[in-house]
Amino acid sequence: MKRALTVLAAITISTGLTAGPAHAQDKDLALVGKALAEERCGRCHAVGKSDTSKLPLAPPFRTFATKWPLESLEEALAEGIVTGHPDMPVVEFEPDQIAALIEHLHAIADKKAAQ
Repeated sequence: MKRALTVLAAITISTGLTAGPAHAQDKDLALVGKALAEERCGRCHAVGKSDTSKLPLAPPFRTFATKWPLESLEEALAEGIVTGHPDMPVVEFEPDQIAALIEHLHAIADKKAAQ
């Protein structure tokens, strides 16, 4: 069921069928980004507002905005993030996936820590 909702949300966004104000579309895009983060990154990283990373060395996604301007991650996500950590796989995303993931990162950003 969860996978079906994710697919439905992605289709709705990609075909422009969303209605309403821009913030509603941003929320829908963030939901697609959350599902993508859970699927591709959640085995190690905390991908929500308050969860704990399963791998202690993996920073929670909500802290990314305190470390980098989130839009600066777009190129790395497109070309493949490579770290010095041996357990971190090289991950690459398509442009629509990057937009969704960045929107999710904005939605969960720890605003207090970023200030």
